[in-house]
Amino acid sequence: MDPVRNPYAPGAGQRPPELAGRDEQLDAFDIVLERVARGRPERSIVLTGLRGVGKTVLLNALRSAAVRAGWGTGKLEARPDQSLRRPLASAVHQAVRELGPAGGAGDHALGVVKAFAQREPAGGGTARGAAKLRDRWNPGITVPAVTGRADSGDIEIDLVELLSDLGGMASDTGRGIAIFIDEMQDLMPDDVSALCAACHELSQSRLPVIVVGAGLPHLPAVLSASKSYSERLFRYSRIDRLDRDAADAALTLPAEDEGATFTPEALDAMYDATGGYPYFIQAYGKAVWDRATASPMTAADVAVAAPEAEAELAVGFFGSRFERATPGEREYLRAMADVAVELGDDSDAVPTADVAAHLGRKPQSLSPARDALLKKGLIYSGERGRIAFTVPHFGRYLRENA
Repeated sequence: MDPVRNPYAPGAGQRPPELAGRDEQLDAFDIVLERVARGRPERSIVLTGLRGVGKTVLLNALRSAAVRAGWGTGKLEARPDQSLRRPLASAVHQAVRELGPAGGAGDHALGVVKAFAQREPAGGGTARGAAKLRDRWNPGITVPAVTGRADSGDIEIDLVELLSDLGGMASDTGRGIAIFIDEMQDLMPDDVSALCAACHELSQSRLPVIVVGAGLPHLPAVLSASKSYSERLFRYSRIDRLDRDAADAALTLPAEDEGATFTPEALDAMYDATGGYPYFIQAYGKAVWDRATASPMTAADVAVAAPEAEAELAVGFFGSRFERATPGEREYLRAMADVAVELGDDSDAVPTADVAAHLGRKPQSLSPARDALLKKGLIYSGERGRIAFTVPHFGRYLRENA
């Protein structure tokens, strides 16, 4: 098979040639955009799921839908060591430019964005850095900062004022503003609280501004811990592996566009190998295409290509994450994988007490390793006393390779 014509795209955040299995989310978002633009009550949206299920790809697809609807959009990726203020200011600045209102309302909105951006504390919201951020970073806005709006220095007050003013401006244009936040679970606690408060105010005022966040499965718990009403503030959508029909479509439709097909046995083998996870589908699809000698691609081609796909995943998907862990943290990860087998839990979600017992240690002595792995995003806690890997099939990788 011609590798130049290989249609599969195994990359972080890269849109696959066929975005299969996400029609429900895309259709629901189109309805949300229309309702919000008409002043109807709607909630902001939160997408959750493991790594490799396509959250970032879907987030980008939703942004594209908002652009097609004429909305102003901006996107940012949260980081655990960075305040929300600067990246959000950049995102909403882009959204205002996309809406393009000239003169009074547009200049006022840009002035509020500038005031919000320049209230960033020294060091960008962290303990590092002595220079004032406003002296080192210019948001690229030529109009003067508005005094008395979004410039108090309190992120919750400022964010409510910022998004309220932007919502009023967007309402005057008959359109809306959508802010997309990836890795939302990494927001600082104060920023999470401020974002929830702002979304609450927007929903009560029915202003045409929505937030669309994406994050790991424990993101709803992060939001709930910040504001008790967050459970009713957002529309939660769990993004999971693809069912068999969608997984087959993700493989066969791009191949058919290039004049190639898979045998039914090959599709059986591909689903067994990938488990329906979108990233794995792209990785195996690329490897099988490159190894197959002709169409239709067969189960034998899958068997030949599987080691190549597994090696690629071992280095780029699993191994890169495993390397981030210290020796003590790796021991904890391997114990999680072993306990999952003992309990027969396919999700690799295990009680922390069982991990401690497996290692012959007291749970308290393992808290530093567990907390470090949580901060690194390698594991998450979906419920009290239980932990799981953020990466699908990570336990199997550890048992076979680490």
